[in-house]
Amino acid sequence: MQRQTTIAKPLEIKRSWYVVDAKDVILGRLATQVAMVLMGKNKPIYTPNEDTGDYVIIINAAQVKMTGKAGGEHKKNYYNVSGYNGGLRTRSAGVMKREFPVEMVERAVWGMLPKGPLGRAMMKKCFVYADDKHEQAAQKPVALEIK
Repeated sequence: MQRQTTIAKPLEIKRSWYVVDAKDVILGRLATQVAMVLMGKNKPIYTPNEDTGDYVIIINAAQVKMTGKAGGEHKKNYYNVSGYNGGLRTRSAGVMKREFPVEMVERAVWGMLPKGPLGRAMMKKCFVYADDKHEQAAQKPVALEIK
């Protein structure tokens, strides 16, 4: 007897809404678990070439923790390059956490997703907010616990 592989079709994908509280959660752990939900790897119908993931709302991004070998806020740097000579901008993780917490969490999650059109479609389902207020209350999101 030959087994059949289940391929998810776009019309049969059911999407849920989850809300994640990032307060006192380690940034890397948050990013990996949110990326798994965005990709749909927590579902039995996961298909690598289809976007089977759910929507994720991340609140309290300004209160996320950083640990590890990078020492958190002083050793890790974020870089942007404008393309012009001398156009390299460097910011430490402490500055990013203070002034741009939403961008810091978005960059961490984007780093865990596949690159290309499929990854960009997955990233559009992620909503990050610096405080505990979000605009997606009408979708009735379910709390997702990050361990």
